[in-house]
Amino acid sequence: MKSYKNKLVVFLAVTIGTLIGMFKGEEARQKWVFRIRTKYDNKRLMAEKKSIVRKGGVLLDDIEMASYHNN
Repeated sequence: MKSYKNKLVVFLAVTIGTLIGMFKGEEARQKWVFRIRTKYDNKRLMAEKKSIVRKGGVLLDDIEMASYHNN
């Protein structure tokens, strides 16, 4: 379910970004897609950290998360 949701968010961001690119230009499209993907990734990361803390785990920094956990 998570991979389906991730693919859907990326697909919608790129699709809407294409429409923005047609009207406002390619640079505006790139900025918009980057902003949406960054916002989504930050929310996902915060939810993952909260889940780890709720389960009684130790909260790791970003480098440790990247080393020891598959995203």
